[in-house]
Amino acid sequence: YGPVSEAPSAIAAWIAGVLALWTALDWPIGALAGYLASAHMVQFLLITLVAPPLLLLGVPAGAWKTLSGRPRAVRILRLATHPLVALGVFQVTLLYTHMPSVVDRLMATQTGSFLIDSMWLTAGLVLWWPVVAPVPDRPRFGYPLKMGYLFLTTVLNTMPYAFLTFGELPFYGVYELAPPVMALTAREDQQLAGLLMKVGGGLILWTAITILFFRWYGREGEAEGPVPA
Repeated sequence: YGPVSEAPSAIAAWIAGVLALWTALDWPIGALAGYLASAHMVQFLLITLVAPPLLLLGVPAGAWKTLSGRPRAVRILRLATHPLVALGVFQVTLLYTHMPSVVDRLMATQTGSFLIDSMWLTAGLVLWWPVVAPVPDRPRFGYPLKMGYLFLTTVLNTMPYAFLTFGELPFYGVYELAPPVMALTAREDQQLAGLLMKVGGGLILWTAITILFFRWYGREGEAEGPVPA
């Protein structure tokens, strides 16, 4: 199912998702992520909150149709991408990949860094699947619940945000010992990373919530029909 026959919006979404991943992993962000916790946080936002919904929106309609015709795969997806399961996967991944011991161990090697990126992308796809993907069909999970689901996601990042922003000492040895590339101390860089998580992540999620709200409002208006004169 090549994207040639797809709607221009789907093609644009797929290209934008690939570009978001490329931006996160290539120079300069990809290179700076080994030296700055703030650059590493920009990678996190792009890989988990920006690229996944765009990639899912860009999946060809034929692929979704084929997937919906495979009952076993749909049953597995229904469980694996249940909103509560998805929130749990995202939260566990968020906390685990920001633990100092994990970051210091994995960011020291290219293999470890790739593993973190892979966990982020997987968690992002799982998080956005109930909101964006049409398979499996969840008729009860309408626009209001989707907005509440994303709002809850904004709340769940409060713990790591506070951990990074209000910590009195740098937590990550890999960034504290890295050669300086900006006029920021390791603690200031860590605080900036925490603010990026909260403000940047909140901005992305609230943008998605706003889009869902207007789509819901538009659908409700269509259902009510024209107002009698």
